[in-house]
Amino acid sequence: MANPSAVCNGHLHHHHQKQNNLLKSGIYKKNGITKGMKKNGISNGTLYKKTFIEHFEQAPMYVAVLTFLGFGVGTIFGYLRDFMRAWGLEKRNIAAEREQQKDFVPLYQDFENFYTRNLYMRIRDNWNRPICSVPGPQFDLMERVTDDYNWTFRFTGRTIKNVINMGSYNYLGFAETDVNALKTVTIELQKYGTGVCSTRQEMGTLDKHVELEKLVAKFLGVEDAMVFGMGFATNSMNIPALVGKGCLILSDELNHTSLVLGARLSGATIRIFKHNNMQSLEQLLRDAIIYGQPRSRRAWRKIIILVEGIYSMEGSIVRLPEIVSLKTKYKAYLYLDEAHSIGAVGATGRGVVEYFGMSPDDVDVLMGTFTKSFGAAGGYIAGKKDLVDFLRTHSHSAVYATSMCPPVAEQIIRAMKCLMGLDGTTQGLQRVRQLGKNTRYFRRRLHEMGFIIYGNDDSPVVPLLLYMPGKIGAFARRMLEKNIGVVVVGFPATPITESRARFCVSAAHTREMLDTVSTA
Repeated sequence: MANPSAVCNGHLHHHHQKQNNLLKSGIYKKNGITKGMKKNGISNGTLYKKTFIEHFEQAPMYVAVLTFLGFGVGTIFGYLRDFMRAWGLEKRNIAAEREQQKDFVPLYQDFENFYTRNLYMRIRDNWNRPICSVPGPQFDLMERVTDDYNWTFRFTGRTIKNVINMGSYNYLGFAETDVNALKTVTIELQKYGTGVCSTRQEMGTLDKHVELEKLVAKFLGVEDAMVFGMGFATNSMNIPALVGKGCLILSDELNHTSLVLGARLSGATIRIFKHNNMQSLEQLLRDAIIYGQPRSRRAWRKIIILVEGIYSMEGSIVRLPEIVSLKTKYKAYLYLDEAHSIGAVGATGRGVVEYFGMSPDDVDVLMGTFTKSFGAAGGYIAGKKDLVDFLRTHSHSAVYATSMCPPVAEQIIRAMKCLMGLDGTTQGLQRVRQLGKNTRYFRRRLHEMGFIIYGNDDSPVVPLLLYMPGKIGAFARRMLEKNIGVVVVGFPATPITESRARFCVSAAHTREMLDTVSTA
């Protein structure tokens, strides 16, 4: 790899001048700098070949005040309940230290569990619900009840049938049980069994893995690819192989935990830029080139930018054309996580690179997962052959992790061939188009009904803002009463004033299902 720190001196004002012109024309608004209604649109120009629109509407002031007030009241009652537990006035359901350990240094601070025991427990029934069917457009749910305010649950033996699934990442509907569709998977299961019982570097590389990697490279239009058995580990175990001490990582503030963990494990210096904010990113790049490493002022060995294709909590799409322009200008590398975007966006489902009409060669490291659009498990890293060959030798996942099981590999192959039309049908293309139609329809309906939703108009991840902590549990319970399964998210997974319900749209959803959800 060439040293990205060797940056040629250029005119740094050009990028800002271009954005200032766009600001004056009213076409473009700086994203991430100001809150409020950020409807970021760029008409056809040198970087964007299509209009780019995202929504981040600010809630009215009274909503923010009531949200803080709700958390404040919950905190006061939490301290009151802790006082009652300490004096035996209320039953203590949480684990307590033994008398013999009273003089030990605490394993963790008591306040670290304050939020969990006093706020999360009140709404815990909305998470970890056991599903007993395939996570298709509808699923079956095992009913459970609690007799002690969510500290424990018991099953009633009843199954809640045909719950509309608005929470799974089944974007293209490949999580299915159709016998004909899964015929090849069944054959591979009978031939190979369920497990490999070895790592890729030992006896865990099968002909199925080789076939899948060639297909992934062909699908993405790159030289080579390597697949891994776990999507999370694809990031966390491979980033440390690419960068280390003396390298600089520039990470979006809303990157997934797997990217954050991989960056921390690498030992590289990490600096955070504001979400999708090109001014913030360019400032960090300029500072990195001008000042170099702390103390020594030596040039960074490598500078790598970590971003996602679609951000799973915001529903926003990365500003890839601008980031590629910046990374080219400053001679940095770009690592693109397409976990939620591969299969979900682009004319033929090839992710944000295709969505923006760009070349795969513009991105140095293409990463994605098979856990969402492909209805399987695992992940991949793709790009130049030199890159992939390097990871085959140095990846921690390749050395220590068990290989992907063959039936899962076959499921990915059948889904990918369907997308590419190699199965002799146009079903894959139809699924991609249907997902786009469903996404735009559902977002438009929610906008028309007056809800505040975040993200890009083409993103199948649709966050609907709830704000107040009491609404998190109330919303999810109400939706389940209507036979609709949703994912609700609150602090600390989101900012304290931005609790939300996160809908995931699928190509398998019918118009009637989406109408039922929007009018529930």
